[in-house]
Amino acid sequence: MSRIGYARVSTIDQDLDMQIGKLKSEGCNIIRSEKVSGGSRHGRAELATVLDFLRPGDELVVTRLDRLGRDTRDVLNLIYECEQKGAFVTVLDPHVSTRGEMGHIVLTVLGMVAQMERRFIKERQRDGIEQAKRDGVYKGGKQRCDRDQIFHLHRDGKGPSEIARAAGCSRMQVYRILAERSF
Repeated sequence: MSRIGYARVSTIDQDLDMQIGKLKSEGCNIIRSEKVSGGSRHGRAELATVLDFLRPGDELVVTRLDRLGRDTRDVLNLIYECEQKGAFVTVLDPHVSTRGEMGHIVLTVLGMVAQMERRFIKERQRDGIEQAKRDGVYKGGKQRCDRDQIFHLHRDGKGPSEIARAAGCSRMQVYRILAERSF
């Protein structure tokens, strides 16, 4: 019987240390982590590894429910898959486990609340951007990488992977930025 921790942050400039520290202090002998969006399971290789590794009696531990995913249905499907393998899911904040029926109810409600909260945040963000545009002060999001450097490296014949490493961003960002210039 293993306690397997899973930590996730959405972007490469976010830090996993706090989650990993909590999981270690909870006795997780295996911890898998990744920096990828929780909007869907696509591209979440570490989560897939954890799910493949789970055995009867194992426990998947996360610091918060939204680390498993942003969508209630996806989170409930993950929990269902764990249970089909005879494993349990434990969320540390607030402390809830699928070991009992009440835990299922609480996790379902928490998942629904988290999804609703996410929608409210996006709505407020959209409203704020629209207001800033009307006020003439909207400048767009923070640029995470140097576009000029990317264009320069591309002109020098470097490939997307090499450019991404040099610029400190993802290959996908490199592709998007290069596509901007092609129009």
